[in-house]
Amino acid sequence: MGSRKKQMAEAIKAEKKQVAFAKLNNCPTSPRKMRLVADLVRGEKAERALQILRFSPKEAARRLEKLVMSAIANWQAKNEDADVEAANLYIKEIRVDGGTMLKRLRPAPQGRAHRIRKRSNHVTVVIDALNKTQS
Repeated sequence: MGSRKKQMAEAIKAEKKQVAFAKLNNCPTSPRKMRLVADLVRGEKAERALQILRFSPKEAARRLEKLVMSAIANWQAKNEDADVEAANLYIKEIRVDGGTMLKRLRPAPQGRAHRIRKRSNHVTVVIDALNKTQS
């Protein structure tokens, strides 16, 4: 490996050490409902995001709260020597994608049937440490 390539690889590795993520797959909530809650916490500091989610009346907020806690724990596992409060963690990215759809049929009048789509979603939360230069 060349010296420039090695230096670049080390720089990328150092950047990735500050970033941690968590995923929630096949969550049985429609993506539209989950995005409403995800938009509330996008870009917020991690502590504030947890407070927002804790007091939100939506059912999707409970699942998202657990996911953010998991992302914080993943960051802590990567950076064992660092302090969570001192790191100023914030939600860098939160993505809600459509998951698998269960298709069901509901009887309708005159021998017809209506299709019911039970939607699910995939949520990805990326947490980063806020540097002194960024704030």
